[in-house]
Amino acid sequence: MSIAPGTAPNTSAGVSPGVSAASITPVVVRLKLSLLRNGLRQSAGRRAAYITSMVLALLFAALQLLGLIALRDNEHATAVAVLLVTVLGLGWAVMPLFFPSGDETLDPTRLVMLPLQPRALVRALLAASLVGVGPLFSLCLLAGSVISVAHGGAAYVTAVVGTALALLVCVALARAVAAANIRLLSSRKGRDLAVLSGLVIAIGAQLVNFGAQRLGSAGGLSKLDPAADVLRWVPPASAIGAVDSVSEGSYGIGVAQLLLSAAALVALLALWTRQLTRLMTSPDGSTLQAAEPGAREKASASGLSRLLPAGRTGTVMERSLRYVWRDPKTKAAWVTSLAIGLIVPVFNALQGTGSIYFACFAAGMLGIQMYNQFGQDTSAFWMVAMTISSTRDAYVELRGRALALLVITLPYATLVVVLTTAMLDDWPKLPEVLGMSLALLGAMLATGAWSSARFPYSIPQEGYKNVAPGQAGLAWIAIFGGMVSAALLSAPVIALTIWLNVTADGDEWTWLLLPLGAAYGALISWLGLRLAAPRTARRLPEILAAVSKG
Repeated sequence: MSIAPGTAPNTSAGVSPGVSAASITPVVVRLKLSLLRNGLRQSAGRRAAYITSMVLALLFAALQLLGLIALRDNEHATAVAVLLVTVLGLGWAVMPLFFPSGDETLDPTRLVMLPLQPRALVRALLAASLVGVGPLFSLCLLAGSVISVAHGGAAYVTAVVGTALALLVCVALARAVAAANIRLLSSRKGRDLAVLSGLVIAIGAQLVNFGAQRLGSAGGLSKLDPAADVLRWVPPASAIGAVDSVSEGSYGIGVAQLLLSAAALVALLALWTRQLTRLMTSPDGSTLQAAEPGAREKASASGLSRLLPAGRTGTVMERSLRYVWRDPKTKAAWVTSLAIGLIVPVFNALQGTGSIYFACFAAGMLGIQMYNQFGQDTSAFWMVAMTISSTRDAYVELRGRALALLVITLPYATLVVVLTTAMLDDWPKLPEVLGMSLALLGAMLATGAWSSARFPYSIPQEGYKNVAPGQAGLAWIAIFGGMVSAALLSAPVIALTIWLNVTADGDEWTWLLLPLGAAYGALISWLGLRLAAPRTARRLPEILAAVSKG
């Protein structure tokens, strides 16, 4: 039963009106421990994964603690500590968005039927949030940060208060974000956010690598000082800034920074309480009927379908694009390809070690999506197979899938080439690189269509595996064999590019590589689709059997 704000809790459920947060808190903490214990009992693999991750996290935390202690008395210790705590707070803020199922107690709607007041529930859940590896890791990092900057008895007293405040701000921030987005996180689209976690980790690793290289250059840690001077006033890092201010004798500034962290904690708790009240008193989408009769039909009649060609080609393109948007495995593959295709050339250009030809990496990564086109259909491929009765039908099916891929790939690959060229300031080579990229993309479309018909494999819908058991060999042959074949098919354009670059007057004609590369890519992709169509039409039963094993 939901409760309205300001009303007394229902006592018929066996809970008295005098229930306090003190009596609820141990119950919720025990609930958290029970959820953790029962989850580990499910399988030995889950226990092993949890223990391994816990050991690695604590080992990393211990190394960070020792490193921060070693920075004590260093003139840049405050800058490092403030930035680390800022990154820690940012991590707590985004964690619920990318790992919504990591902690069942993040979903307060599970407790909506209980006669609990939101304020009491907030205090109980805040205490339960302090149980786990994440809070322990954060505590180690915060302890190392305050030790590295604290000097004197007053600073150590401030450090105890600051550490507690910073940890509570981090936890409250994660809870407030989760409560504000719980409707989204509990939906299909919200669960798809977990797909982006790998992208965030990949980009974060590149940023750390780039930052480490910059810090290793001239200036070192002194480059962090300007950012730290600003961030030391931003909670939760302001709690660490307070310790440093008190160490330097600036007691008024230290108190102000502590008050900033305390005010942030109060504001986050108030926001969390407000969100809980709203969740516990408002209906969810499952109890509401459609807002307007016929809205679904109007939506389907407009939008994407109106922008695509008529007939089977447009239908196939729309289906493929909806797979990209809705299917978790397909979306994960696309997000990964888009991210890596941009990260590799751009970060190499930022580091000053890149080549403009790295921009072709984007076309290669996106071209991989043409491989195993029928695997994403899984057992539903039988509906597609029922509509293919001739080689012409198979050709139109493959062409529609290739065009859907080009809708995303062509502008993105062009953007990566232009961006890399701008970063390297090598505009004369833009036509030849873009021409090579288009030729490579056309070759991958050709080989992808052929390998989709010759080496189809199933993609399991459940779990993290992208290949059904027993079909790993097919996947390796399809992808790596196709990539090698695509490189060989692109050899004429590559050879022409090399020849024009080594010829004395070749620079005057390199602009021709753009139209030639585009024409060659279009021609080779058309030939590939033509050659793959008869094989697809003949092997429909074999393809259906192969993609239905997941």
